[in-house]
Amino acid sequence: MDQDEGLTAVDNIVTQFNTYEDFLDSQITTVDLYYLEDESLARQLVELGYRGTGEIVKREDFEARKAAIDIARQAERTQKKTLTSAGKELNDNFLKALAMREEDNRAGKLSTVIFIRDRNSHGQEVSGYIDYAHRLKSEDFEVYFNGKRRLLPRTTDMSFYNWDSHIAVCNSSPNYQVIADNPEGLLFKYKRDRKILNVDPKAQPGDNSTRIPIQTDLYAHAVLFDHVSRRKT
Repeated sequence: MDQDEGLTAVDNIVTQFNTYEDFLDSQITTVDLYYLEDESLARQLVELGYRGTGEIVKREDFEARKAAIDIARQAERTQKKTLTSAGKELNDNFLKALAMREEDNRAGKLSTVIFIRDRNSHGQEVSGYIDYAHRLKSEDFEVYFNGKRRLLPRTTDMSFYNWDSHIAVCNSSPNYQVIADNPEGLLFKYKRDRKILNVDPKAQPGDNSTRIPIQTDLYAHAVLFDHVSRRKT
């Protein structure tokens, strides 16, 4: 039996029985109890591998896998609770698209870069590129998904440009390195797999990346760039 098969067998046992004692008891027959006349002794013999009707699993292996599975389940429940888009009535395509990507961006399965161009509260035209996963971790998106505030690029995002004041700012994020000196235009390097994301609409976005224009009533122009990392974790 290889390691994966062994883990699968242990996992099946761990999910079937609440305690290690319950597992041991399942291996004890009525004949064992008749001759041994001692339940604790019968359990010890099963644990040592001398008696039993099925798979031999050590106590430490059982308890370790039990703890690991419990932690994974708790993490999954916590992850689902943190989805700020859950249960919201989303009427715009842009918010629907963000909601579809929220869980995967939080989990690191997907990295989405958001491009937005629109006017800010002062009537100035602004545009920029936003690291969605980073923003999800650094602020509460409840106000965006419930419609109380519009998501707009900031001077702290990966790229920000104010078309009225001509203020231009670039910042690398925890997930992307900004390559601003490229003669063909702005590039982002995903730090996890070092793949280049090209946001030029006339160019291919790059390996494992997809450009998705969004028809939205909230912004003058909105585009999502989805990048799936192929680097093994």
